[in-house]
Amino acid sequence: MAQNSRQIQSQAQQQVQTLSPQQVLLVKLLELPTVELEERVHAEILDNPALEEGKDPAEIAEDQANEYPTDPDADPDTNYNEDVSLGDYRTEDDIPDYKLQENNRSAGETPEEIPLSDNVSFYETLKEQLDMQELTDEQKMLGEYIIGSLDDDGLLRKTTEAIMDELAIYQGIYTTEEELEHIISIIQDFDPAGIGARSLKECLLLQIKRKEDSPLKKIEYDIIDQYCDEFTKKNKDKIIQKLNITEDEYNAAVAELVKLNPRPGSSMGEAMGKNLHHIIPDFIVETEDDGNIILSLNNRNVPELRLSRTFTDMLEEQTKNKANQSKEAKDAFMFLKQKVDAAQGFINAVKQRQNTMLSTMQAIIDLQRPFFTEGDETLLKPMILKDVAERAKLDISTVSRVSNSKYVQTNFGIFPLKYFFNDGYTTDNGEELSVREIKRILKEVIDNEDKENPLTDDELAEVLKDKGYPIARRTVAKYRTQLNIPVARLRR
Repeated sequence: MAQNSRQIQSQAQQQVQTLSPQQVLLVKLLELPTVELEERVHAEILDNPALEEGKDPAEIAEDQANEYPTDPDADPDTNYNEDVSLGDYRTEDDIPDYKLQENNRSAGETPEEIPLSDNVSFYETLKEQLDMQELTDEQKMLGEYIIGSLDDDGLLRKTTEAIMDELAIYQGIYTTEEELEHIISIIQDFDPAGIGARSLKECLLLQIKRKEDSPLKKIEYDIIDQYCDEFTKKNKDKIIQKLNITEDEYNAAVAELVKLNPRPGSSMGEAMGKNLHHIIPDFIVETEDDGNIILSLNNRNVPELRLSRTFTDMLEEQTKNKANQSKEAKDAFMFLKQKVDAAQGFINAVKQRQNTMLSTMQAIIDLQRPFFTEGDETLLKPMILKDVAERAKLDISTVSRVSNSKYVQTNFGIFPLKYFFNDGYTTDNGEELSVREIKRILKEVIDNEDKENPLTDDELAEVLKDKGYPIARRTVAKYRTQLNIPVARLRR
């Protein structure tokens, strides 16, 4: 019997979100802190001759109209900018606004100094190691994204699935889990050991693997690989029994294990210098005596940008004669147009970055206004990325990028933006409490407990309940662990 075979074609409609080149540029600029933005802007000026420093003449004219009042009784010969030298500028309209501001300062007035950083950033150090690898352009992009996803302690707490989704949605890059794992393994070979680990256990194992082979190294590895939980809980007898080792061998292994760093990212910063407290803030928030809060971006060293008048004039001339152009003239026209379009796109992206940054920071100020008024940490309210995104009318991923690696200078010190984000706990009667505040109270209770008879988690829960913080025992245990406070029997 003859067998018939047939082919069936089917169509499936799939919606894929991709970003335009302009959106990708904006995303990349949002991720940059102020210092790296300065470098990026200067690099773009060098790369594109259609882009140059200076403010657009129309914007300068508008600023001057607002800045200098039109007084009908004023002397018409008064020159508000008599000290401004034209220098290389064709007209006063071409003079960048920062030069005008310098001349508008009163005599003897000096600009407020903001501390500068003389150390290499955590991100830059890892990127330098990434650039030394023989990777494709796409693999380097994956590596940079993974490095940018590391926590301050150098650990990677995002799943590969989450990173794949983010890359597809926000970067238009589609990759596989196997490829991501390959790039992560490359980053885990970077210095210091432990970078890029997905857990404390993996972080310690990565550090042990780099040691020279020895019987003691094997014991260290087995303790962490097989009995990491028991090790953190100091269940010494159980580990000795399970691994069939002596107490001296165990003690020798522990003496080495305690030298390992569970936060390789922080140690990396210390190794780069003692000047980490010299931070260039991205925002400046000033609280006046009457409670009025003034927000500004710290763009002091980021130059104003404008299109090159030479390029725009040439492009305009080429456009007029477009009908009867030779091939060489058409090529020149395309070159001019591409450069001018790229320059305008970059200017627009920088401006949009400024607007997005200000919108995000203003939302944080609005949500945490009591802190910016008083400077009291206990006044910080529960706040997550979603809260800021909704108030600023931005996407959560955008707020995340703005908040990462950015700092704000306030009347009460310089803080990372992540400092203002903290989870909330809702009581049975609907009252929302700050997790940071609960942790602070929990630590105070433990610090003041009877060291001979430390409180169990159940007892701690009762004490917190009496103080107005009715949280469950398991929640107490969770916060205690996050504070690196051991259980009661180990606090004696």
